[in-house]
Amino acid sequence: MSSSIVSQSCSVNRNGKSTVTWKQIQSWFQEKLKQQSQPKFKTLPSPPLQIHDLSNPSCYAANATFVQTRKGKASDLADLAFEAKSARDYAWYDVSSFLTYRVLRTGELEVRVRFSGFDNRHDEWVNVKTSVRERSIPLEPSECGRVNIGDLLLCFQERDDQALYCDGHVVNIKRGIHDHRRCNCVFLVRYDLDNTEEPLGLEKICRRPDE
Repeated sequence: MSSSIVSQSCSVNRNGKSTVTWKQIQSWFQEKLKQQSQPKFKTLPSPPLQIHDLSNPSCYAANATFVQTRKGKASDLADLAFEAKSARDYAWYDVSSFLTYRVLRTGELEVRVRFSGFDNRHDEWVNVKTSVRERSIPLEPSECGRVNIGDLLLCFQERDDQALYCDGHVVNIKRGIHDHRRCNCVFLVRYDLDNTEEPLGLEKICRRPDE
């Protein structure tokens, strides 16, 4: 993925939260996994790999009971606010839609995702447990006090040859005097990928949603 379009991995769509939570969609995936682990016929072995189409909304609309406290209509997976980690560069990108899912021989669940701002040439299979999560949220200047040492952040990492959104942990914070319109605080983060450290301003970090 070229650096000219990588900046789309933290789009304006990060603002706001879906009425359907990550725990709810994760429960749906887990329920599907349980169903696949139960063979319909005891005389036949379970297939080594199951692949299912999620491109048709009726697939999950018919299974809307996975949401215990759903409000409103059954939502299309494409409308949920998630991000996924690409195996190409280990960066996180906004998910435009979940296309299919499959159960591996190991019992692990994978989904094929389409990243926001990219076409089908960049679709990838990703592990649900390790590489899909609720979308990170940009911070307002008045919210910098929510960031503490040790916190996991999604950080905008700029290099000479690329610009990516990747995970980092806060190792130090230099608080600055500011108002609700501008934050001058500096957050020293250590990137999980290569253990390098870099000072970042508020505009280059996104916090993880509250659990």
